[in-house]
Amino acid sequence: MPARNQAALDFLLTRRSHPAKLFTHPVPDRDQLVEILTAALRVPDHGKLEPWRLVILQGAAFARLADLAEARAHELNGDAEKVAKGRGQYDVGKLAVVVISSPKPAPKVPEVEQRLSAGALCFGIVNAAEAAGWGACWLTGWPAHDAAFVASAFGCTEGESVAGIVHIGTPPPDAPDRPRPDLARLTTWVDQ
Repeated sequence: MPARNQAALDFLLTRRSHPAKLFTHPVPDRDQLVEILTAALRVPDHGKLEPWRLVILQGAAFARLADLAEARAHELNGDAEKVAKGRGQYDVGKLAVVVISSPKPAPKVPEVEQRLSAGALCFGIVNAAEAAGWGACWLTGWPAHDAAFVASAFGCTEGESVAGIVHIGTPPPDAPDRPRPDLARLTTWVDQ
């Protein structure tokens, strides 16, 4: 039987995302964030293509992006709710890592696998941040799926997309948990 890492398993069985809007300062400093990202970059990457890139948001970047999201909502004739949702995560942001899915031409590695690798990187950042003692929350929101917004905000080019925006900060002491999926209802066992 393989060696069991009980501490890691216990962490995974009890980990949870925290609502980004409840994060406070402090946030990881550069060295702490580099450690988190180094751990997260051990993500599955079929073909070693590195089909993603990272944009770190901090400080005044959040106010700029909130204003950009609001302006884009108005361009789309959005109502007050669309404006509020567009600004939302940027108005409360402290530190965030934007994971840009950036598939590479590779005949042997389907684009879907490359995009899934970017999603795995988002989850890797969440897990690494929480293992390091921080709160983390993976978000997107409508601006993250708007081509004009992501081009202006994050320099996305054709073929690139935002896989996730992972907010990292100090979580509240008593963050609520959410109901967890019913494994029995979602699982089919096939043995023949």
